[in-house]
Amino acid sequence: MRARELAGSSLLPLPRPTPSEFCALRRQDPLAAPRLRSVAPVEMSMAGHRVLLLVGFLLPRVLLSEAAKILTISTLGGSHYLLLDRVSQILLEHGHNVTMLLLSGKHLASDTKDKEKSYQVIRWFPPEDYQKTVKERFNNYIEKALDGREETEGLVKVMEIFGTQCSYLLSRKDIMDSLNNENVDLVFVEGFDFCSFLIAEKLEKPFVAILPASFGSLEFGLPSPLSYVPVFYSLLTDRMDFWGRVKNVFMFFRFSTMQRCLHSTFDNTIKEHFTEGSRPVLSHLLRKAELWFVNSDFAFDFARPLLPNTVYVGGLMEKPIKPVPQDLENFIANFGDAGFVLVAFGSTLDIYESQEVLKNMHSAFAQLPQGVIWKCQSSRWPKDVHLATNVKIMDWLPQSDLLAHPSIRLFVTHGGQNSIMEAIRHGVPMVGLPVNGDQHGNMVRVVAKNYGVVMQLNQVTADTLALKMKQVIEDKRTWHSVWNKYGWDNWILFRKKAIFD
Repeated sequence: MRARELAGSSLLPLPRPTPSEFCALRRQDPLAAPRLRSVAPVEMSMAGHRVLLLVGFLLPRVLLSEAAKILTISTLGGSHYLLLDRVSQILLEHGHNVTMLLLSGKHLASDTKDKEKSYQVIRWFPPEDYQKTVKERFNNYIEKALDGREETEGLVKVMEIFGTQCSYLLSRKDIMDSLNNENVDLVFVEGFDFCSFLIAEKLEKPFVAILPASFGSLEFGLPSPLSYVPVFYSLLTDRMDFWGRVKNVFMFFRFSTMQRCLHSTFDNTIKEHFTEGSRPVLSHLLRKAELWFVNSDFAFDFARPLLPNTVYVGGLMEKPIKPVPQDLENFIANFGDAGFVLVAFGSTLDIYESQEVLKNMHSAFAQLPQGVIWKCQSSRWPKDVHLATNVKIMDWLPQSDLLAHPSIRLFVTHGGQNSIMEAIRHGVPMVGLPVNGDQHGNMVRVVAKNYGVVMQLNQVTADTLALKMKQVIEDKRTWHSVWNKYGWDNWILFRKKAIFD
């Protein structure tokens, strides 16, 4: 009834709302948006039904015939940008007008020329000294993580520079005026990018958020029973004994304290750019999102309660598989039935600042009968080390296409969310060498589900790494676990595609 009261007392069909009006209506009366509510609890599997998730949830079916104006915001580089780029492409493919606010510069998003041809990009370049400071602080943080000394203080220092960057961006009147002139219906923000929330609030537009990994559920209000939902950084599974639950409670308080420290790095930015009386509290602002999309899947994650406005969209980054380049095909053919091992450590993480780690890994790969295709910048390769005959290094490689290759035997990864989801999709067992952030927790899930094993980088030697890789390659139980999950999830995927497409 509330929906009809808003439209007047007439029993004539309701006028079709704009996306902004719909979001406002949903805030006033959730029951006025029954279709949004009815679809949300459905468990989502892999990438094929992303259209249903990203369009059916953002704009209900009554609006699909109208193009909405949507702003996506990417002020972080690497995989954060790649995720928002994929979201932007999907929305564009389904008839919406998409604009991305993109932070550009060294060590950030690169190779975006093709993207500009599809959706509009508003670029902004931070000062050169800022970029230098970001690199220095991040490298220092990673260096400590490589030594097993990852700490909250280092992460806070990285977040402080992001807060400074956000203040600089909000001070750019030309950029903020340009965003206001776009008059968008909806803003798409990224859960780890606090600045994107502040921009949406400054524009006074409704927003939805996507979380790049399966952590931080406490931030946006998901119920998280400590008896079986592991807290971020706890390194626990969903099967805890008494002492495991005690540890989880302790980690809950520790993680909550850490979150307050991270949020506080934006306090000065909020004071500077929002008037007193209208200043948002960052923890409250995160819960203001109309919807939360989580880049994960229960093929990978542990069971946990969800709310109707929370949707798992694991596999979002998946694209159609293409044949690998001929030079790689020729290299793979040299090893016959032995196959090959793929080694890749994400889009921004560079563990090869440590020459010792690089040399140990190379010595381990040289002991394998398989070929090894390794994403490693040739400019960082030590001059005193000659490549083994079974090792091929590349500055860039088609990771998803190689994971789909029938001759692949193993994936050596840093444990990033997107990389793990790709490996699960293609049924490839893993050896994880996590460095920082969510990677340790991701590998706990991989081990718990018998998809692979984990090693700590600061404990890796040539012999121990070679032994672990051989064990996983020869262990048929690991292969069986990954392939079983792959087959089941794809059956669900094709069934749901047939229903909803």
